[in-house]
Amino acid sequence: MIEFDGIGHAYGERVVLHDVDLRLAERRVAFVGANGSGKSTLARMVNGLVRPSSGRVLVDGIDPARHGRKVRERVGFLFTNPDSQIVMPTAGEDVAFSLRGSGLSAQERARRAAAVLAEHNLDGYADHPAHHLSGGQKQLLALCSILVLEPDVLVCDEPTTLLDHRNTKHFVEVLAGLSQQVVLVTHDLDLLDGFDRVVVLDEGRVVADDLPEPALRFYRKLVG
Repeated sequence: MIEFDGIGHAYGERVVLHDVDLRLAERRVAFVGANGSGKSTLARMVNGLVRPSSGRVLVDGIDPARHGRKVRERVGFLFTNPDSQIVMPTAGEDVAFSLRGSGLSAQERARRAAAVLAEHNLDGYADHPAHHLSGGQKQLLALCSILVLEPDVLVCDEPTTLLDHRNTKHFVEVLAGLSQQVVLVTHDLDLLDGFDRVVVLDEGRVVADDLPEPALRFYRKLVG
């Protein structure tokens, strides 16, 4: 359960969220809204990347603003640009790097890295230079580096913005098969087939919160 209780936030004098109250228990939840609506700021509060100016966020009862490290053990965050998350020279090393604090041996970390790469169609790429992968492969690599930690929640902030249609389709299929709770921030409304809930934000406020069809119908009228 992810809870937003009276969330407000400002960057200097610019207020981006106003008194947001949400309880997210569904397996697939999306935030949609125009640029500047506050959706990415709200999503980044789930694992403590952004602290609210007012109100409180809880992830299974734990406050990310106070216990960020504990929450980040349970919540993975995928950014728009995978290059911002890839830190090691090869794909295998990058995934294994996520396990550096696990207490596992180097051999076991490498084994687990290879296993998760294979599970997501990157088998054979463990020794491949990470930054020489295609855009779609890089985003899958960034995802693997999160999933190897077996989080309970995956927050994705515009994960398909830099992908072509084929890689977007594949990435959406991967997300659909995950066991984790997924919170997706997106402008691409075609990604939301099969989602349980869509939250529409406008100028920092929740203006619709419903099943995908009625929520997106409202959003299209809002921006149309």
